[in-house]
Amino acid sequence: MPKHSIRAVTAVAALACLTAVGPALAGPAPGAPAPGATTPPASPASPASRFVPGACPKPPEPIEALGDARCGVLEVPENRSRPGSRTIELAVAVIPAVTPAKPAKEPVVFMAGGPGADTFDDIPFLVESGLNKNRDLIVMGQRGNLYDRPNLACPEVDRFNAQAVGLGYDAKQAEALLLKAVKECRGRLTSQGVDLGAYNTTENAADFADLRKALGIPVWNVYGYSYGSDLALTYLRRHPEGIRAVAVDSVAPPQYATLPWTWSSVAEGIDNIFEACAAQPACKDRYPDLRRTLTEQVRRLEAHPLTLNVPPPGGGEPVKVVLDGGALLNLIVAYTPRPKDLPAALTELAGGNPERFAQARAAGSVQNAGVFAHGLTNSVACAEWAPGYSETDVLKAGRKAFPGWPDTVLAQAPQLPFQYPVCRLWNVPDRASVQRVATAGSVPVLLVSGTFDVKTGASWAKEAARSLSRSTTVQVPGIGHWVVPQSPCAQRVLASFLDRPTAPPDTGCVDGLEPQPFTIIPE
Repeated sequence: MPKHSIRAVTAVAALACLTAVGPALAGPAPGAPAPGATTPPASPASPASRFVPGACPKPPEPIEALGDARCGVLEVPENRSRPGSRTIELAVAVIPAVTPAKPAKEPVVFMAGGPGADTFDDIPFLVESGLNKNRDLIVMGQRGNLYDRPNLACPEVDRFNAQAVGLGYDAKQAEALLLKAVKECRGRLTSQGVDLGAYNTTENAADFADLRKALGIPVWNVYGYSYGSDLALTYLRRHPEGIRAVAVDSVAPPQYATLPWTWSSVAEGIDNIFEACAAQPACKDRYPDLRRTLTEQVRRLEAHPLTLNVPPPGGGEPVKVVLDGGALLNLIVAYTPRPKDLPAALTELAGGNPERFAQARAAGSVQNAGVFAHGLTNSVACAEWAPGYSETDVLKAGRKAFPGWPDTVLAQAPQLPFQYPVCRLWNVPDRASVQRVATAGSVPVLLVSGTFDVKTGASWAKEAARSLSRSTTVQVPGIGHWVVPQSPCAQRVLASFLDRPTAPPDTGCVDGLEPQPFTIIPE
């Protein structure tokens, strides 16, 4: 669930009943505003959504595709369940098809991962993957994103993340500093009048439904990855009108996306990486028992953490890093090092050389503060993923996934440490019953997964497909999180599906695909 190299690997991964002809569900919406929130004076009704043309965002690193884009903002109510709710603005860009002479009439709208990641930062990967080759590509920042108003960034949390590399992953000091940062961010946002309970998947989905109407698009296609798959399936369930086809990549099924669920995905992805190594003779001979090696290193580092001074990969003065069992596991989940280097990195670590993992840990000391919308992350995680389960449930799921590992490692959901204490501070309404619902129906759906995905395990796509009568699942060997930008084969499959969604997509390129060779270090 929680994005989040292609930037997707740092995503908070991370991780819904459509009737074939029925209307969109009215469902409950967020409850009372978070304590401390201020609400603008009530008016008879919330304003209708509308698109207002305007300038494109200007990222620090220019995005070429925005040069020809039509941009603006979508104005929507912050909380559709509350009459008089204030209006918020969501940044939008319509990127024209590369073949403008005769583009396909149905555009594709993109739903990013996270939640909280900058959608516009994904545009180069989408363009390079051919998403706008013969049809317009539409991107919109999910509410609270970088170029939206309000922006739910938490630079306080970014500063904590930079500091955390020098602390034990599950240390009491790390917990105290994180909670302090979260409390400060929450207080700042609510003092600005932000209704934190309104930043959820139901409202995100309604925003996209309003966007289609505001742009005057009769029918479009939907493509989302990671949390964007959760959002896309929720959107299909609640707003099926106007949807020609849905493609989801690195699937987080809404009905299963919870904090304990993250452990099964991590275990599946790591097992698949190790099994792929065992299937390559050179890898198997050099690294004969990776599961034991990983368990030994997690246990050793958790009992005796390494404290090192390491320069960040981009250069600069060395920084203090602490490498313990929890840090080791979460670096693997963040794809640092990459899967093809993981057997080598673990073997080096076991031999007394922690350099690859230590440098990856040091990289976290450099944070782009104020870019990631941690406020959206917490509002979704605390309303939709955490309720109904406890810290004990997370620990039980961890023990099942990795028997024999220290409880101190298994007590924290991967990439979401101390999330339950965070949620007690964030204090948003429970939306589990509204969100944890399977999507059903006959709209064509393509579900793409990578076998090396340690954030949203590949097998979960088949679970999501059970209630989708016109669905196709595709597993791409040797690919991790966010498959399409990493796999030319997956790009061809997606293009085939979008060209003719009612026909079986051309998946021939998947046959015979094998993971690339693993890195082999001298003995």
